[in-house]
Formats: sequence, structure tokens, C-alpha cells
Amino acid sequence: MSSSEPSELPDAAAVRFPPPLVYLLAVIAGALLQAFAPPLRLDVARGARIALGAVLSLLGVALMAAAIGLFRRTGQDPTPWKTTPEIVSTGIYRWTRNPMYVGMALIQAGIGVGWGNGWILALLPPALLVIYVSAIRHEEAYLERKFGDTYLRYKRSVRRWL
Repeated sequence: MSSSEPSELPDAAAVRFPPPLVYLLAVIAGALLQAFAPPLRLDVARGARIALGAVLSLLGVALMAAAIGLFRRTGQDPTPWKTTPEIVSTGIYRWTRNPMYVGMALIQAGIGVGWGNGWILALLPPALLVIYVSAIRHEEAYLERKFGDTYLRYKRSVRRWL
């Protein structure tokens, strides 16, 4: 192959950084900011805060479990840098194209609410932006290349987040 010919692209999304680490780093950064910068406290009764944080976190875990379960049943690996043999568009994937990322975001929000840490909540939009730039845009480009119109139809019919 000459240098002017395009090289064959790998059969996987070009995701190089594990997305769960983005959310974990945001939680750690929020905890550090709460400790060493002016704190952003949530002025909600402790019991209500903990209950809401638990509900958000459990919803996040449920979304992730539903998505991983569908991947396992279809013989796919849920890690974004592995080959995708088919588009999963049933179950939770009828409502969101990224239930695992939404689930992790809910867990981050649940931790922030439960701990009364506004920094963790404030770091959620930047975490979602990093997820989009480092993972979702690569995944979408890969799926468009691999599945063409089938993926484009799915993409038009199901929202990226919710």
C-alpha cells in the first residue's frame, strides 16, 4: 500500500481513555475542591439529601445493569474500544443511545447530592463534555462507518442522552 492510500481503520471506536475514570476523577476533584476551595454545600436536610442521592445512584446502577445485560445477551463486550457486531436498539437503548454514560452521570450526581457536595454536581457538565469528546463522538463515527444508514436511522430516532 502506498502512503497516499488510506489505511484500513480498526473495527472499533477510537476510545482510548476508560469513560468510568472520567466520572471517578470528577468525583475526586469535587471532593478535593470541597475540602480545599470554598465549599459548595447543598442546603438540604441530611436525610433527604442521602435519600435522593441513593435514588439517583440506584437509578444509575439500574441503567448500567440493563445496558450491560443487553450487551451480554447479544454477545457483545460493553467496553467502547472493542468491536461492535450489531447495534443494540432494544430495551433501554430504545430511550437513550448511551445508557451506561447516563448511568454513570446519575451515580456522580447521586454521590454529590448524598454528600452534600455541590462541586461534584458542578463538575458533572464538564465530565459529560469530556465523555462526549473522548468517547461518544468516536463511538458515533465508528458506528456510522460500520453500519451506515441503519445506525443513522437509529441515531435519528433515539436521543444521545435522554
